[in-house]
Amino acid sequence: MEYGSQSFVAMFDAIARTMDENRDHLCALDGVIGDADHGIAMQQGFSAVKQAVDALDVATVTPTDVFNTAARVFLNAVGASSGPLYATALMRAGATLRGKTAASGHDLAALVPAMTRGIADRGKAAPGDKTMLDTWSSSSARVEAMLDAGAEPAAILAAAIEAAEAGAQSTIAMEARMGRAARLGARSVGNMDAGAASAAVLIKAMLGSFVA
Repeated sequence: MEYGSQSFVAMFDAIARTMDENRDHLCALDGVIGDADHGIAMQQGFSAVKQAVDALDVATVTPTDVFNTAARVFLNAVGASSGPLYATALMRAGATLRGKTAASGHDLAALVPAMTRGIADRGKAAPGDKTMLDTWSSSSARVEAMLDAGAEPAAILAAAIEAAEAGAQSTIAMEARMGRAARLGARSVGNMDAGAASAAVLIKAMLGSFVA
C-alpha cells in the first residue's frame, strides 16, 4: 500500500488531536522537573501545523511539501527548545520522501530514524541524558533492526510504538543532564521526562494513524 499527501495531512490531524488530549498530562509531568508548559507548547505547535496542512491542496503538493510546511509552522509556533528540534526532525522526514508522490510502508518506518537523527544533530543530547531523544532513539533502534531483518511494515510500526513507550519509561530512572531539569541533579530521578513522554505520544499518533 502507498500513502500520498492526503495520508500525511491526516497523520498531522491525528497528532494534533492527540496532543490536545494529552496537553494537561504533559504539563503536569513538566511541572515536576521543568516549567510546566511543555504540553501547551506541543498542543499549540501541532494545532498550528494542522491548520496549515489542512489548507494545502493535496492534489498538487508532495509528501515532502507537507512535512516542510509542518516544520516551518511548528518552528514559528513554538519558541521553546522543542521548536527547532521538531522542525529539524520534520525537515529530515520530508527529505527521506523527496521525489516521491507516495510513500510505502517501509518509507513510513524509515521516518523514525530520520527524525531521530535530526533531533540528535540539532539538540546535541545523547541517549541517557533524560530527554526526548531517549524515546526517539529507542524507537529508531527497533525500526532499524527490523528493517534490516526484512520485517513487514505493519509489524515494524507497531514495534516502533512499543519501543517509544519503553524509551519514555526508561527516563524515570535517569538523572537529567540537559535542560532545566539538569539543575535538579539527583532530584530529577524518579520522574518521567516530559519531552520523552510527548515523543512517545507523537510517535504513537504518527505511526498509529497508518496501522489503525
